[in-house]
Amino acid sequence: MFFKNYYLKIFYTCLIVLSYSILLTNCSIPKFAKPSKTSTAEPVNAKERARRNVEEGRGVSLKNAFGGGKSTTYQFSTSNPLWRSSLEILDFLPLTTVDYSGGIIITDWYSDSQNINESIKITIRFLSNEIRSDSVKVIVHSKKCSTQNNCSVSKKNSKISEELISSILTNAAVLKQEMKTKK
Repeated sequence: MFFKNYYLKIFYTCLIVLSYSILLTNCSIPKFAKPSKTSTAEPVNAKERARRNVEEGRGVSLKNAFGGGKSTTYQFSTSNPLWRSSLEILDFLPLTTVDYSGGIIITDWYSDSQNINESIKITIRFLSNEIRSDSVKVIVHSKKCSTQNNCSVSKKNSKISEELISSILTNAAVLKQEMKTKK
């Protein structure tokens, strides 16, 4: 019984000493750490040292975190006339992919009731937020099926893409003008 308690006390004492030594060595600065190449001498003043750390990317500044510094412009999909115009024009089509951050709208295959064997799929890519003809790229794919399992898909260079670009740009210009009058 005596030996059991004695060895148990030694075990716990060693465990405590080992834990403290691990904790204390993690708090020390390693001797092999080299000063950064950009700094020549560390400033003694705490404010100067903090400013230098932020400039070198080694620290965080809360000075500009609450609107005191640079202004950032956020672009939301509701404030982008090209985006809104495209969605308004394609509102009758089922959409498969709509990604504002990626700048793409893809519709599902669509066919009218008159021609069931032929359907189209429209892809709109936004290249910039400006209302210009080169800001939007419209790709139209056509699918023709002779039977349900025998279909051919091809890229269509038709007037549909030109008409879509024209109507998107016209509607976007109207939406932009409406946004200006509301302000």
